[in-house]
This record gives sequence, C-alpha cells and structure tokens, in this order.
Amino acid sequence: MTEETQCGSEQNCGGCSSSATCSAETQRKHTEDRSSQKLAKIKYRIAVMSGKGGVGKSTVAVNLATSLAELGYKVGIFDGDVHGPNVPKMLGVDHIAPVISSDGLTPVNTPDGIKVISMGFLVQDNDTPIAWRGPMKHTLFQQFIADVDWGELDYLVIDLPPGTGDEPMSIAQLMGKPLWTVIVTTPQDVALLDSRKSVVFARTLEMNILGIVENMSGMSCPHCGGTIDLFKTGGGLRASIELEAPFLGAIPIDPQIVHGGDSGTPLTIADPNSNSSRIFAEIAKKITDMITSSKEAA
Repeated sequence: MTEETQCGSEQNCGGCSSSATCSAETQRKHTEDRSSQKLAKIKYRIAVMSGKGGVGKSTVAVNLATSLAELGYKVGIFDGDVHGPNVPKMLGVDHIAPVISSDGLTPVNTPDGIKVISMGFLVQDNDTPIAWRGPMKHTLFQQFIADVDWGELDYLVIDLPPGTGDEPMSIAQLMGKPLWTVIVTTPQDVALLDSRKSVVFARTLEMNILGIVENMSGMSCPHCGGTIDLFKTGGGLRASIELEAPFLGAIPIDPQIVHGGDSGTPLTIADPNSNSSRIFAEIAKKITDMITSSKEAA
C-alpha cells in the first residue's frame, strides 16, 4: 500500500511524500461531492447550443428561460459563454454583483426570480477580453456548479458558446445525465451545415436532443405585412426531418426581440402577447411536455 492510499482523510495529509498529491485528490473529491449535492436539487438541465455564432442562441436561451418562468417553474441560467457573456445585460442585471454567503456564491436574481450566474459578473472591465484556454474554463464551470447556491430549481438553462469545442464537452461531463439540449440555427445553408454537426455532436456525448429551433425565420414587412425571407426559410424543419430530431418552432426576425435584449427586458416579459412571445411560449411548453413525459425524467 502506498503512502497516498494510506492517508485516509484530509487531517492525515500532514507531511508524507505524497501529501501534495493526496491534498489535490481530496480537493477534487470535495468539489465533486459539492457538485453532486447542488445538481441533485436541479430537476432538469437544458443546454442551448448552436453550430456557429450569430444565430441568436443567447436570445433563444434567455427568452426560453423567461418563458419557462412564466409557466410557473423555478428557473436558473448558467451563462457558459466565457468570452462573450451577454446574458446579464440581456436580463437587465449586468449592474448587480453576486454575493458570497455561507452556502457559496449567491446567483443574481432577475426581477422575475430567475437565478443567473455568468463570467460577466466577475470582470471589472467589460472591454477586457478573457484569454483563457480550455482547462481554465473547465475549472470555472466546476465552480459555477459546486460553489454556487442554486437552491431548488425546476430548470437550469445553460447558454453555451457556438461550436463543438471545450465548453460543450465540459458541460456534458460536469452536468451529468440526463442533459437535454436545444439546437439553434438560422435557415440558410451555411448555418445548417454547422447545426447538423451540433446534432451529431450532442448524440455522440449522449445528450438528449429536444429539437431544433429555427431563428430569424422570415420577417414581417412593416408596410404590407407580407413575409420577407431574408435568410430563406424552412431549413430548420428540413434538417430536423433528415436528422430525425424534433422541430420545436420558427422564430421570425423581430425588432422587438432586439430591443428587448439591448434594454434588459426580454420580449417575452415586455410584451407576452406579441407573436414572437407566443412562439417562445409554445416552444417552452413543447419542451416541458417532452421532458416530463420522458422515462429519463423520473
């Protein structure tokens, strides 16, 4: 038996030749235990992904979260975009800082009761880029789970950066199973190429795919009311059929959505009766029905 395995507790790590290794292992175990305790209080975890940037993934994540809250659920948002953390501004809480309590870091609460944690709260200067490699982001995500007092949640919505790199892989590893995912795309062929990769990626990591959302799907002409297909239309539906993934809905280009994101009051809160808000509400209801009827939801 080695010195490291002989050390049975943190109190015994006081000077043997393996004390540094043992201490690191003990710390890792404590972090995993805290993560398990926090995740046990969160019923369902939904990762919002996109194959490429600029498709409105954060907009979908924020409005999905607010729509879930409007349905009466306890909701949190985990901003997994370290390099472009836009969620605090889009929810109007970028001027608030989380506080440290005996239970860990307390997430910021929106006026509607949504709990939010983001790298955006932890930087003093919004103009300073975060130049981090993968391992540092993985460690941050560990802390966002283990050291944040999420409390009891029905849904935790995770806003991931675009692509199939470090962040989605870390989230899939750290969040455990089941982990549900929503894929966001725009209708044009270039965006669909990358979104199809996201579907295959999610299946490779054994995520449960809730479906595809087609964002920026046409625009209503302010003069005649007709639909203008700026980025084509129907691509998300075609991809869902070909990849055998559910189609959750199509969200049109809507200046009100843009204004809501910039002002810090999402459209689903500012104008819940608008056409786009009704679509988000329908998507949220589809998602809750799919999850709660799944065998893995038990």
